[in-house]
Amino acid sequence: MIRPEVLIAPSLLSCDFGRITEEVRAIERAGADWLHVDVMDGHFVPNLTFGPPIVEVMHAAATKPLDVHLMVTNPIEYAARYAAAGAHALTFHWEVIGGAAGARTAARVFRDAGVKVVGVALEPNTPVEQLGPVLDELDLVLIMSVFPGFGGQRFMPEVLRKVEWLVQSGYRGHIEMDGGLNAETIPRCAASGANVLVAGSAIFGASDRAGTITSFRQSATAARERREER
Repeated sequence: MIRPEVLIAPSLLSCDFGRITEEVRAIERAGADWLHVDVMDGHFVPNLTFGPPIVEVMHAAATKPLDVHLMVTNPIEYAARYAAAGAHALTFHWEVIGGAAGARTAARVFRDAGVKVVGVALEPNTPVEQLGPVLDELDLVLIMSVFPGFGGQRFMPEVLRKVEWLVQSGYRGHIEMDGGLNAETIPRCAASGANVLVAGSAIFGASDRAGTITSFRQSATAARERREER
């Protein structure tokens, strides 16, 4: 099976908000494949971030796809606004959508809004098996390796079994991981089958961002090749 290429998606949540335009351009020059944008509503998670006008600013500065993760209680209501703002990938949370029927509705609304890559995100405690009936509706599955909305958490290796389950189920879309990703954990994610790798402080806090992104991509690619040789 041909799996999607490895993509490094720096999280703009870790950038300098006072210099968003410059940060977007700089991280693209450093080699970012996608730009990850965490949207928080103060309800589903306690923080507030990145309304559509800010995403529009990011999109105006960007040449790479914006990967927008909606950590909100009512994602269907925001689909059209974030699509118009420039979201290439738009991901809603399974926990707020009302099961398989709700996920199908959300996927249809997102596509009708013009979203190119429709995704669903799972909190660490949500069983991945619940996605079985709707995998064919999804271009991306985001496996959270920390609980959303809280910084400073450690990577939860137990969620890697969810990635393995998706691969074993024959899912052919993007498998994304977010939370606690760094030089140590990225190869483990890739070896399990993830291809979109989100990192925030590990990239934006690095003295050599370009070297860090290159190193992450190389280690992920090597880990995936070792898996495929088994």
